[in-house]
Amino acid sequence: MAGIYIHIPFCKQACYYCDFHFSTSLKKKNELLLAIKKELVLRKHEFGNEAIKTIYFGGGTPSILNSKELHEIFEVIYSNYTVIENAEITLEANPDDLTSEKILELSKLQINRLSIGIQSFFEDDLKFMNRAHTAEESKKCLKEALKYFDNITIDLIYGVPNMSAKKWLENLKIAFEFGVPHISSYALTVEEKTALASFIKKGKVAPVDENLALEHFNLLVSQTQKQGFVHYEISNFGKPAYFSKHNTSYWLGENYLGIGPSAHSFNGTERAWNISNNAKYIKSLEANILPITVEELSVENRYNEYIMTGLRTIWGVSFTKIETDFGSEFLQKLKINAAPFIKNGLLQIKNNPDLVSVLLTTKKGKFLADGIASDLFII
Repeated sequence: MAGIYIHIPFCKQACYYCDFHFSTSLKKKNELLLAIKKELVLRKHEFGNEAIKTIYFGGGTPSILNSKELHEIFEVIYSNYTVIENAEITLEANPDDLTSEKILELSKLQINRLSIGIQSFFEDDLKFMNRAHTAEESKKCLKEALKYFDNITIDLIYGVPNMSAKKWLENLKIAFEFGVPHISSYALTVEEKTALASFIKKGKVAPVDENLALEHFNLLVSQTQKQGFVHYEISNFGKPAYFSKHNTSYWLGENYLGIGPSAHSFNGTERAWNISNNAKYIKSLEANILPITVEELSVENRYNEYIMTGLRTIWGVSFTKIETDFGSEFLQKLKINAAPFIKNGLLQIKNNPDLVSVLLTTKKGKFLADGIASDLFII
C-alpha cells in the first residue's frame, strides 16, 4: 500500500532555521490549491490500483488552510484513489492556528492525527527561532487538541544555543505531563541560506555546539525510555501503537506520492520531485503539465538509501534483504565496511524476531547514525 504527501507551501512568517520550500505571501493560495487538486487527478493512476494507507499534509504550515479548503482536497483524493478504512491522516499544525474552534473543525474532517510544531515551551527559545506562536499558545492548544484527538505528535528542537540541560529536561517534562503519545525531536541544524546561518556568520548568534546537542540527545533518549516511549527512529519516539505509519513507510522503502511544489515521490526504482517554485508550479498545472523531474535510481543509489534509512530505525539493515535485493557482493562489502564500527562499539549485529541478522546502531552509535551510514555507502 502507498502513501500520499501533500505539501502546503505557506507560512505566516519564516522561522530562522528553516530551509523548506514555503512562501509568506498568500496571494496565490487559491490558484495553488487548484493546482494541487489537478495534480492529484493527473497522477491518480501512477501506482495502479494500489490502496492508500496514509495521507500526510506537510509544509509549510498546512493548518493555515481552512476546513473548506481541506475538505475539497479530501473530496478529490477520495474520488480518485482507493483509501483504506482507518487510514492514518496527519495534519501538521502550528499552535497559533489551533484555536478551540479550529480544532473542533479539524476533528470533523478525515484527519485523525495532528503533528504540532511546539519546538519549545519557553518564550525566549521561540523568539530565538522566530516562531509565530507563544509558549502559552503551545500549552493551550495541546490541552484543547487532546480533547478531540488521541493521536498527537509534537516537535521539539534541542541543541539550541544557551539551552541548559535543566531547561531541556523541563521541555520534556511538560510534554510528558500532557500525555502526548509521540514526540519528534531534532537537533538544531544550520542550513545554508537561512537567517540562522547568516546570524552565525555575522557573529550575532553563537555557533551550534555539537557537544550540547549530544548531551540533550542522550537526555532525550533516557527520559523518553523512562516514560514508556520506543525510540524507533533516530528522531522519533512513540508509545506502542503510536508510531507514525506515514514516516515509517518512508524508512521501509514503500511507495509514496508527493503532491505540491517541492514534494518528492518514490516508486521503488525511481525518485521524483516537483519544482520548488509556486508560480511555475501553478502555471504548469494550468497547462495540464506535471512540473516534475524523475530520476531512475541505480542499484548503488537504492543500496545507499536503504543503508541510510535502515540504520536510523529499530529495524536496522537486514542482511537477507541486502543479499536478495542487491546481491552477495554488496553484502560482503557491507560486512567489511561495517567491521571497524562494530569493533568500536558503534554498530552491532543482532537477530530480529524472524531470526534474520540485522545491522543496527548501538546506543553509542545512534547520534552518529547518518555519518556512519555515509561511510558504508558504495560510491
